[in-house]
Amino acid sequence: METIDRLFDIIRTLRSENGCAWDKQQTPQTMWECLAQEVYELQEAIANQDLQNICEELGDVLFQLVFILQIFQEREEFTLSDVVSRVSKKMIRRHPHVYEDARQLTQKELNLQWETIKALEKKENGQKRVSVLDSVPKGMPSLLRALKVSKCVVNEGFDWNNIHEVLDTVKDEINEFEAALKSGNQNEMIMEFGDILFTLVNVARFAKFHPETALAASTAKFEGRFRLMENQLKAKRLKLKDLSRDQKDVLWEEAKQSYER
Repeated sequence: METIDRLFDIIRTLRSENGCAWDKQQTPQTMWECLAQEVYELQEAIANQDLQNICEELGDVLFQLVFILQIFQEREEFTLSDVVSRVSKKMIRRHPHVYEDARQLTQKELNLQWETIKALEKKENGQKRVSVLDSVPKGMPSLLRALKVSKCVVNEGFDWNNIHEVLDTVKDEINEFEAALKSGNQNEMIMEFGDILFTLVNVARFAKFHPETALAASTAKFEGRFRLMENQLKAKRLKLKDLSRDQKDVLWEEAKQSYER
């Protein structure tokens, strides 16, 4: 069975005196960019339900993580054992309903317990919390951050009563966006469009699926259909730009009918 030690051996060789010039120059900051790219490639593979690529992209993500860890080990700042020990203790501490009293909790109770334990951890570490939103990283992608912010305020009791109220809010936000379009005010258009997206994130939350997963799947579906349309055009030696709107609609409908998710 393969172990993570093999990855460490490869990375140490790449960063050795006779190794690769590029690998030797990398820092945690530069490797984070590589890790972020690999995470998005993994997300795409998962959205496409492509098992072969999921396996490959998981490996790529793992490699980037081990690479970053190796740099800190070279600096003698912490080791893999430190990382594993710390996260293991944290996960056990945050699941007292499993490791202590073995009782069943509702999803709402689980979320509240998780956030309460996190807040206590920060307090014990001397981190003062001014707002419940202090725990939301500012560097998160906007869609993910919108969901995280929403969940934080929901835990404090600030929420719609049901999904239909959220949908009504979406309709109101669309009306406000249309008004901003008529006004021609770019800043208002941007803000109102953002309000639509933020509210739609909460539609997904109420419907109990992740908005990022939904958008990734929808984008993959669109891409698949468009590629089919491109193949049809190529076979007919046609260019999309030369077609009328009606011809494009016909091709698109054919692609929709032919595409298999």
